[in-house]
Amino acid sequence: MIKVLIAEDDQNIRRGLADILASEGYSTVEAADGDEAMTLFESEKPDFVCLDIMMPGRSGYDVCRDIRASGSNTPIIFISAKSEEIDKVVGLELGADDFIVKPFGVKEVVARIRAVTRRCFATKIPDDLPSEFSIGDLHVSPSELRARRDGKTIDLSLREVKILELFARNPGAVLDRSMIFDHCWGDKYFPSSRTLDQHIAKLRKKIESDPKNPSIIQTVHGVGYRFDG
Repeated sequence: MIKVLIAEDDQNIRRGLADILASEGYSTVEAADGDEAMTLFESEKPDFVCLDIMMPGRSGYDVCRDIRASGSNTPIIFISAKSEEIDKVVGLELGADDFIVKPFGVKEVVARIRAVTRRCFATKIPDDLPSEFSIGDLHVSPSELRARRDGKTIDLSLREVKILELFARNPGAVLDRSMIFDHCWGDKYFPSSRTLDQHIAKLRKKIESDPKNPSIIQTVHGVGYRFDG
């Protein structure tokens, strides 16, 4: 699972970002200041970093500079209330990959994070995902976070890719909720059954020709879901 370091001194914003990332299928570690961010970067080795600029201790600029000085090419997104063009220029010149201005919308953050994820995949596909796979008439490219059918492109979250890959790997098998949660959320996460149902409903709207009569992900009432293959 891709791990993201969130460095932000505002607890509400930090938790909001963590919730957005969790819903997309990422694991997160959180830092409330620049010094903690560097400590966690060195110990947790995240796959990319969301970094506020104005923080106690080291600023986001300092953290970015130190990360790049260490020789790391880990993608970095600045998320800051500093919106002047010069602030963006400084951040990008220090080696950041993107810059998001507060207040931000969920869709904007998701789009930027997916773009950074594709860069992560360009150098390292996670061990639990193949480079490509098919399920039904869908051809899925995890490195692009996309699926294709008849020339049409469908954008997917990291978690949706993991859900589809799990079903593709187990054709005909009924997958119960605990198995899906363990593979796609992690065994330390305990969401409600409603959480899974909501994700499947959202995924069906994207991939099924008729979401009300799905042909790819079938419901097995009282147990879980199945892909017939």
